[in-house]
Amino acid sequence: MTQDEMKRKAAEAALEYVIADEIVGVGTGSTVNHFIDVLAGIKNKIKGAVSSSVASTERMQAHGIKVYDLNEVNGIEVYIDGADESDHYLNLIKGGGGALTREKIIAGASKKFVCIADESKLVDILGEFPLPVEVIPMARSFIARELVKLGGRPVYREGFVTDNGNDILDVHDLKIMQPIKMENELNKLPGIVTVGIFANRPADVLILGTPDGAKTVLSK
Repeated sequence: MTQDEMKRKAAEAALEYVIADEIVGVGTGSTVNHFIDVLAGIKNKIKGAVSSSVASTERMQAHGIKVYDLNEVNGIEVYIDGADESDHYLNLIKGGGGALTREKIIAGASKKFVCIADESKLVDILGEFPLPVEVIPMARSFIARELVKLGGRPVYREGFVTDNGNDILDVHDLKIMQPIKMENELNKLPGIVTVGIFANRPADVLILGTPDGAKTVLSK
C-alpha cells in the first residue's frame, strides 16, 4: 500500500467523527484533501465547513460544500486536520503547508480535534521534521537569531507567503523534549505570529493510515 493510499484510509476513518447537521472544521494538506473528497459524499448531511486555508476552501467549494467564515459560527464540534509529526501524547508539529495560524485558530475553537496521517508521522520525539514558525516579515531576521540561541537552525522559506501575508522560518535540528514549554517560550517572542507546535491544544484522537487499514491512537 502506498503512502497516499494509507492517507486515504485515515481520511475515510475520520468520517465517523463527523456529526450530522453541524459545522465541520477542515484543515489543509495532502491527507486533508482526501478527507474533503470523502466528505463530499455526505455533504448533504452536514451544515457546512470552516476552512483553514484558501486551498481547502476552493477544494470544498468545487465539491459543493458550503464554507463558512469562523466568525459566522458559534463553535465547531470537530476539526479534522493532518500533521507533519505527532508524538505519543498527540502533541503535533504542523505547518509544512504554511497554514499553521489558521489551523491553530480552528483547533482552538473546536470541541474535538481529530488528526489524520499516515503511520510515518508518529514519532517518539518531535523535531526531526523542521518546525515551521510564521513571522511578521520585518521580524524575520530577529526571530531567526533568537531561534539559533535556542539551538535551532532556521531556514527562510523563500518564495512562500502565508495566507495572512507573512513569512515562514523552518527550524531544523531541534529535539523537542518538552513541547508545551517550547511552544510557550516561542510565543513570547515579539514578531512570531504562530509556532507550529500544537501542544497547548494537542489532538484528541490520531488516526493513522497503515498497510492494515486505519488505526486509532489515543494520548498516553
